[in-house]
Amino acid sequence: MHLERLIHLLEIIAVVGRPISATEAQIASGLPKPTCYRLMQTLQEQGLIEEPNNDGRYVIGERLIRIALLGKSDVDVRRVAAPLLKVAATKFNETVFLARFRDSKVEIIHVETPDDPARAFIHPGLGERPMHACSCSKAIAAFTEQNFQDKILQGSLQAYTDHTKATREDLLAEFDIIRKQGFADCDQEIDIGISSVAAPITIGNIGATFSVGAVGPVRRFGKDYRHNIGRQLTQLATKISGAIQLCNVAEV
Repeated sequence: MHLERLIHLLEIIAVVGRPISATEAQIASGLPKPTCYRLMQTLQEQGLIEEPNNDGRYVIGERLIRIALLGKSDVDVRRVAAPLLKVAATKFNETVFLARFRDSKVEIIHVETPDDPARAFIHPGLGERPMHACSCSKAIAAFTEQNFQDKILQGSLQAYTDHTKATREDLLAEFDIIRKQGFADCDQEIDIGISSVAAPITIGNIGATFSVGAVGPVRRFGKDYRHNIGRQLTQLATKISGAIQLCNVAEV
């Protein structure tokens, strides 16, 4: 009975979709006031709900979002993100991809290509990417905790081309630029003739868990072109974050 009441309160807070007061939760649940307030306190202590503005109104907590996200398969994420990625690929007329940070590595998990049959495009492939030499990885790494950045920067960093930033000092400086501009770009750092740009996707308060990027031949992907797409990718990242969180909450 105790667990059922806790779950019922979580369902109410998730479905409302906005910060909700304990009084509103009590009325919606039909629980006695002392019981409802006690259960709300328990949920808050466990990080399952949060009071973001310290105004007595609660939302689903970071811990619960993280639990839901960890259980989210690549198939689930692709299902909600693919339509948005396809629209972007058509709009940019470039390949657009989604990457995911998991188990201390970044992997590209979905790719959408332009429909234009006359367009020459780059397909980046799926799978793991270097943490120090790819826009999708650096977009995430720049916004992670310092200890994780230190882990990336330890030891020898492979220089895939003459453009690869392979020193701690260069990467730290680039992370600072990425945080300021909101996206990362990669100018032939892995393969000559190929450049990319990517923006971090933050989920709730748990940081950059995904990134969304675009890739193409360097003859098109000059600095101004990359930065123009990068600014648009930051907006797309917000939309994808909302879609993933909505999916998480709906299944909590």
